[in-house]
Amino acid sequence: MIRFTAACAQFAVRPMAVAENLEKSVHWIERAVRENEARLVVLPETVTTGFTPGVAPEELWDSVDALPGSKWEPILKVARGLKVHVVLPTYERGPERGIVFNSAALVDPSGQITAVYRKTHLFPTERRTSEGGWSTPGSSPVVVQTELGCLGLTICYDGDFPELYRAEAIMGAEVICRPSALLRSYEIWEMTNKARAYDNHVYLLACNAIGPDGGGHYYYGHSMIVSPIAQVLGLARGTEEILAVELDPDPIKRITYGTNTPMIFDHLQDRNLAAYANILTPAMSRFEPARRIPSFRPEV
Repeated sequence: MIRFTAACAQFAVRPMAVAENLEKSVHWIERAVRENEARLVVLPETVTTGFTPGVAPEELWDSVDALPGSKWEPILKVARGLKVHVVLPTYERGPERGIVFNSAALVDPSGQITAVYRKTHLFPTERRTSEGGWSTPGSSPVVVQTELGCLGLTICYDGDFPELYRAEAIMGAEVICRPSALLRSYEIWEMTNKARAYDNHVYLLACNAIGPDGGGHYYYGHSMIVSPIAQVLGLARGTEEILAVELDPDPIKRITYGTNTPMIFDHLQDRNLAAYANILTPAMSRFEPARRIPSFRPEV
């Protein structure tokens, strides 16, 4: 990993106005580069439509595009023109009408989509089941070697699942991006971002949505960038703004910030693999939630 500035562009989108939101995304990418010399810009989850689309899966499918696809050309063009990496989170058109993935594409400085991550842990309301929902889950972690360093991709509710972040860290991730549309408490948002960064000694770039979506939800922002020793290096407010931080390529020499106490442990190296034999065993909490929404079984 090299030393570089990473940015989260936190701004409101208009529900289901894909072309308008792409134009606004371009503006905020340009601003992140112009004002902060950012070399990586992360946008909020489902930045082209808003998280809850408020339309049937078939109409959502019609509104978006495959990845790669011609509809995303404004983002590819600005990445190419500014020579910047961009994480573009959007609903992605699947192989059949009505099959939609909640995805995050990594666009490189040549304007090419080099990787697409499909959200593996869908929030219960978005899971496409007999009870409703609209999204189909992915099943593969994504880590990409770039000129900046090794970047991992996750999305929002994924942050509640340490296994995915550990998998990406094992795959070599140094920076993990978490575009989000998170409505739960700020304490949950902060805790999961800090824990996933600290668990795996990675930088966590968490870009949360701001403003309303098509379901009438209003997102509170507070995007944050967290260090591999769980220090919040930058925190946005509940409004539109750019959050940018220069990332140190040698971040775990000290056990905490503000001291010279050396770190002598490595959470990846120090794992006791013999203890994890049942980690892939299906399970449910012994405590009952207010309502259980059935798990989705992929159709594709």
